[in-house]
Amino acid sequence: MNSGQPLGSVIQGSLTEGLEVRLHPDISVEDMRVGKFLVVQGMRSRFFCMLTDVALGAANARIIANPPSWEDTFLRDVLAGSGTYGTINLAPMLMFTPESEESFSPTNGKSANPFLPSVKGLASFVPQTSTTMELLPVKTIPSHFSQVYEASVDDFRRVFGWEDDPQRRNFSIGKPLDMDVPVCIDLNRFVERSNGVFGKSGTGKSFLTRLLLAGVIRKNAAVNLIFDMHSEYGWEAVAEGKNVNTVKGLKQLFPSKVEVYTLDPESTKRRGVRDAQELYLSYEQIEVEDIKLCSRDLGLSDAALDNANILYSEFGKSWIVQLLNMTNEEIEMFCDEKRGHKGSIMALQRKLLRMDSLKYMRAVCPQNYISKIVQCLESGKNVVIEFGSQSNMLSYMLVTNMITRRIHEHYVKKADKFLQSKNPNDRPTPLMITIEEAHRFLDPAIVQSTIFGTIARELRKYFVTLLVVDQRPSGIDNEVMSQIGTRITALLNDEKDIDAIFTGVSGGSGLRSVLAKLDSKQQALILGHAVPMPVVVRTRPYDATFYEEIGEPAWEEKPDAEVFAAAELAKADLGF
Repeated sequence: MNSGQPLGSVIQGSLTEGLEVRLHPDISVEDMRVGKFLVVQGMRSRFFCMLTDVALGAANARIIANPPSWEDTFLRDVLAGSGTYGTINLAPMLMFTPESEESFSPTNGKSANPFLPSVKGLASFVPQTSTTMELLPVKTIPSHFSQVYEASVDDFRRVFGWEDDPQRRNFSIGKPLDMDVPVCIDLNRFVERSNGVFGKSGTGKSFLTRLLLAGVIRKNAAVNLIFDMHSEYGWEAVAEGKNVNTVKGLKQLFPSKVEVYTLDPESTKRRGVRDAQELYLSYEQIEVEDIKLCSRDLGLSDAALDNANILYSEFGKSWIVQLLNMTNEEIEMFCDEKRGHKGSIMALQRKLLRMDSLKYMRAVCPQNYISKIVQCLESGKNVVIEFGSQSNMLSYMLVTNMITRRIHEHYVKKADKFLQSKNPNDRPTPLMITIEEAHRFLDPAIVQSTIFGTIARELRKYFVTLLVVDQRPSGIDNEVMSQIGTRITALLNDEKDIDAIFTGVSGGSGLRSVLAKLDSKQQALILGHAVPMPVVVRTRPYDATFYEEIGEPAWEEKPDAEVFAAAELAKADLGF
């Protein structure tokens, strides 16, 4: 289809409900797909829109009551365009009104007005520079019978930029559904706020997340702390599909920029991960706030948590070690002196004994591993924390909370120092923390008291943001969802989850149908702070071509017999 050929005319609409367009007779309604990017040329402004619905119409009710037979192609052709027609609904997202005709430079055609169609249509006009076009939010709508056009390559560049733009950190995340042109997100804006990757199980959330993290690392937009619950981001991961194959991890793409820490060294070694560092935590590093987040997994009551505060105020950092070593008589004596509750403290002791089975817990650690992680982050290294066999929810919530709270405290001090000195050398490197199963940390019942809720609400006040990955966005607190800057969403079926995606998004009602009609693989709706307007993309393949384009120039895989044998052993452990 020629991008300069008009597709239809605007027949009615409103700013809040969108535009209704009647397709021209020679345009097939079957070529119109929900999520398509179209442009409407008004008298003075150009409107960039997303197609949100497709419908059929008839000029006379008698045609519907007595339709022609399918074999009567002649009568169907006679009715097409006049008696029967197709309509589409558009949601205007951006508009551009040139200050003068010099804003555009015609490359073909004779029209002096840049917005009047020439021989090859509006696509023949190309902006002289990317700065001559200021895109604004839609404040009005085009007039009756304004023409609708296919978006051209130039339209996509005007709106979404290009990856090699020297003035921005743009990263191509995919392509439009029906065009071969990159759709870019602005990584500088992406890391300014907390972001989310959503989609039901099996839609490729991990691949989307891996794409985004690779882009942020490649463009040096921020330093990353990734809590890798299922060992998918640091090293090789098994790709989905019938054939058993693997995809590269971040450590393999950026060996000099990524460090892998593991809570399960044996599992990491079996998988053939190179240069992984062990990570241990001590009981002395656990505070009551860390236990509170895991209270549901540990089965702790509010009374037990209250008594934990009494123990902490008495014994300080060694409160858990002291508690685990106390006898029933010592607990009773302690309760008499400190007004604690014997039953609650004994229950707390029993529940905390579960931590003895955690491979990474120690009574005392030989060194402070969290300080090592902070040093890596400050030196510009990205850190992936693998859980291995310790990927149960108790371990994941405990470790993520312990590490995140201390790193956040460190960043608060650094941010305060920068605000005081105003010295650019004191400015902290932006930190993006990636967490999976985010609804467990951002549940409305506990979000007010967790470090993750605090970070999400701070809007990068202390240079720390979240990248939340979840298949149940409806489980995340509404206030937190409203603060999510950019939302990259694969297919969702549940109505509550779809409603949650559009929390705090103006005009979200028109996009609901777009989200519900996505394919189950390699398609995503992107909206929010890092893109000028919502767009549906075919996500960028995470394959050998991507490795070459995004990986470090010096990266070169050199497998040896030992690593190959370890990889085969890991596959055998997984049942392949």
